[in-house]
Amino acid sequence: MSSQTRPSEINPYESPRAPEVPAGRPPSRGSLLVIFLTVFIDLLGFGMVLPLLPIYAKSFGVKEAGWEIGLLMSSFSAMTFIFAPLWGRASDRVGRRPVLIVGLIGSVGFYLLFGVATVFQSMTLLFVARIGAGIAGATIPAAQAYIADVTTLQNRAKGMALIGAAFGLGFTFGPLLGAAALLFSADVGVSPWPGYAAAVLSGVALVLAIALLPESLRPGSLPAGHRIIDGRAWHDAFDTPSVPALLATAFASVVSFAAFETTLSLLLNSDAFGFSFAKVLLYYAFIGFTLTLAQGFLVRRLAPKVGEVVMTLAGGITTMVGFALLIAASQVGELWLLMIASAIEVTGFALMTPSLQSLISRRSDPARQGGILGVSQSTSSLARVVGPLIAVPLFFQSPPLPYWAAIGIMAVSTTIFVLFARRGRDYVAGPIELSVPAEAME
Repeated sequence: MSSQTRPSEINPYESPRAPEVPAGRPPSRGSLLVIFLTVFIDLLGFGMVLPLLPIYAKSFGVKEAGWEIGLLMSSFSAMTFIFAPLWGRASDRVGRRPVLIVGLIGSVGFYLLFGVATVFQSMTLLFVARIGAGIAGATIPAAQAYIADVTTLQNRAKGMALIGAAFGLGFTFGPLLGAAALLFSADVGVSPWPGYAAAVLSGVALVLAIALLPESLRPGSLPAGHRIIDGRAWHDAFDTPSVPALLATAFASVVSFAAFETTLSLLLNSDAFGFSFAKVLLYYAFIGFTLTLAQGFLVRRLAPKVGEVVMTLAGGITTMVGFALLIAASQVGELWLLMIASAIEVTGFALMTPSLQSLISRRSDPARQGGILGVSQSTSSLARVVGPLIAVPLFFQSPPLPYWAAIGIMAVSTTIFVLFARRGRDYVAGPIELSVPAEAME
């Protein structure tokens, strides 16, 4: 016979065997600050270059179908998808610091190449620069691992939030610095200075990392059998109830947002609005600022009150409304309508993304959620590859088409969420069964 006993309540996000101090070294606020600065400064360069990339490529005389620009925009994310686990694995073997430094060296070189490519108006060099920048920029897992090394479990979430803050601030201030860099160009056309300025910023981050960033990894602290690509994580993700539907919803939302962010500069630079390069960069700063406000204030205040399911549904509906207004704005060419549409679209995405990540985490076995969340990040990277490949060619056929496609994708994903994911439950550990010897029952 067997009897069931309920285990004592355990926080699923803390291991009873976890150490009270990090495995690698005592916590260091200075180390976290340097990590934040290196990631933030490097992402400033990314924010400077991204808005101008499709405009530059278009000015080089690419084919009207738009496939080359779509591939160019996807190449960075494709390299991130491939190389992020490889860099993470390398940081486990040789240390976090060397990987971060090599990545920053690569960023300096490939941003310089981006500037050179604009001088010669070479699509080949532009592709090489973006592919190389994607490889060099895929070292974010090493930065995350560094934070894990120098924080306790209790402070881990706060430490990881620094990466998110660096992304948001880099996307906000990067375009502003890009607009300032254009002032150094005598030519009103394509300017290499944003690429050169991005290289300088990455160089500053490189100097900070070399001079101020100590190694965090203690030799021999990793578990045996650590793999670069763990197929079990994918099996766990698709074997967990409601998680596949959540992953599909997240994938669709990122595809839609990628369609927005990769065609926005083309729309702004089109005849409907006629933005200069500097104004395009300023508009992207507005997008980054709106995203920061939505995530930092709106989401943090609404999430505890309404919950992730309502937030996800509201985000899906809000996103579709934003795309509908974008269609109207692209047809009438009214800037005020475009700004309202963009703000609504960005807010909808901000409502969905953290809510879906939270639901995936809550519904996963704590012992496996790291791998499952890794699968979620991989699907997001793939979505950023797929989004431009769909959106840019459609934009070259007609500017409203990518936004119509995004509405359709979001409608399907919201339906999937309602039917298969909305009613899912948080993970609950099963009761422990204790075998009782037959002699004990006599």
